[in-house]
Amino acid sequence: MNRERLFTQLSSHTGPFDIAIIGGGATGLGAAVDAASRGHSVVLIEQSDFAKGTSSRSTKLVHGGVRYLKQGNVSLVLEALRERGLLVRNAPHLVHSLPFVIPSYHWWEGPFYGIGMKVYDTLAGQLGLQPSRYLSREEITDLLPTLETEGLTGGVVYHDGQFDDARLAIHLARTAVNHGAIVLNHTRCRGLMKENGHIIGVQAECVETGRQLEIRAKCVINATGVFVDDIRRMDEPKAQNIVAPSQGVHLVLPREFLPGDSAIMIPKTDDGRVLFAVPWHGRVIIGTTDTPVDHPTLEPRALPDEISFLMQHAARYLTRDPHPSDVLSIYAGLRPLVKMKEKDPGTGSTAALSRDHTILIADSGLLTITGGKWTTYRRMAEDVIDHAEMLGGFGMRHCITPSLMIHGSATVLPPHDPLAVYGSDAAEIRTLAAQHPEWAAKVHPRLDLTCAEVIFHVRHEMARTVGDVLARRSRSLLLDAQSSMSAAPRVGALMATELHWDPEKTSHEIDRFQKLACGYILEG
Repeated sequence: MNRERLFTQLSSHTGPFDIAIIGGGATGLGAAVDAASRGHSVVLIEQSDFAKGTSSRSTKLVHGGVRYLKQGNVSLVLEALRERGLLVRNAPHLVHSLPFVIPSYHWWEGPFYGIGMKVYDTLAGQLGLQPSRYLSREEITDLLPTLETEGLTGGVVYHDGQFDDARLAIHLARTAVNHGAIVLNHTRCRGLMKENGHIIGVQAECVETGRQLEIRAKCVINATGVFVDDIRRMDEPKAQNIVAPSQGVHLVLPREFLPGDSAIMIPKTDDGRVLFAVPWHGRVIIGTTDTPVDHPTLEPRALPDEISFLMQHAARYLTRDPHPSDVLSIYAGLRPLVKMKEKDPGTGSTAALSRDHTILIADSGLLTITGGKWTTYRRMAEDVIDHAEMLGGFGMRHCITPSLMIHGSATVLPPHDPLAVYGSDAAEIRTLAAQHPEWAAKVHPRLDLTCAEVIFHVRHEMARTVGDVLARRSRSLLLDAQSSMSAAPRVGALMATELHWDPEKTSHEIDRFQKLACGYILEG
């Protein structure tokens, strides 16, 4: 996946593309994979980096949604459980089963949650993972030795999926390219092209060079998540917002706060949300919150109340109370919740907003998709490409993504292997390290990231900034913000050689990342 080569393909393409996609998150990349694998000509542009926004800031779970089952939204749970099963099968190098323990601190909670999880198992059907079961107090403490035991009576264990969100996004981009799509990061939509009131393409700009592009297409898909309303107003300036963003915040703690291979799930916190404590890449993620946001940004920041909420709940359920100095990183993501059509609940709560995905077709032909979640990205993509085929008039073709293996899936390495998330690409990284022994070194002692991986990210995964490498190709920023800041000069120097940066450009890129990383560090 080479950016210069893809730009050359774009320049040499004659006639309109079948589909142009704006947005390089889970939804846009999923749509590119679906459309390209059906044989359509596809181009995708992303203003920043792939998965820069919401799609790299999740709780790292591929799940049916226990909360939605409690709300009675069985259809959403059924769809998500099916998609979870397909994703475990199609991307086994990135998605795996993880046990979740629901502790009981009241006598009635065990039977109540146990029945609910049996329903969850049943809905998953043949695509289920492992069956849920009741646990005694002793069994729970064996699985979770740092769980608060005062009042603990027992609990339930069930299984859901876990993944690396930004890594999956990169592998979806490579899958799309493998099927002939052109995907371009750091390429901004500047406007929509129209003839006789109908959209015929996208005006774009390469952020790096300022190069102006006109991309003609029979159908344009707006898949920009929390920013879909900005694109809709390029088409219709008076368009009303359909998205009400909700912010979810996560704390990252050292693994000693939750040793072992099981996660904790608290079904109902003080704000009515589900709380997770999840082991991930040798750390523990605590999340999440649910806070309405008026104006979405590419770099949302955690609010003091959200931080306090998570710290208090972590202290409530863990034997060791975390302090600000324990927090390795803090990150926030925005959910693109769709406003209910019937009426505005007027409560300020996002609980009444739709978690399903929504597709809109404007009078101009602009096709907008938003809502949903990572777990259902494939189904969302299938749905929007079905619409695009009808709208663009370029022929209906069979969707093959239910059985389409994601790039890298040919090799599944042991979970403890530091290159496991690369799947079959790991062999090439090891070859780089063997050819250049100095590249086998880590970029920082407290990070698993090696110099060879950085080179691979630039050469084959379109990493163009220090942040692309440290925040998304690797997960260093989320795993240890302070260490990632310290690693930035080494990463910048490696990228400078590959991308031919001059000293001024290199210094700028390092400084820009370090300023960004400051927002992921909890002061106190």
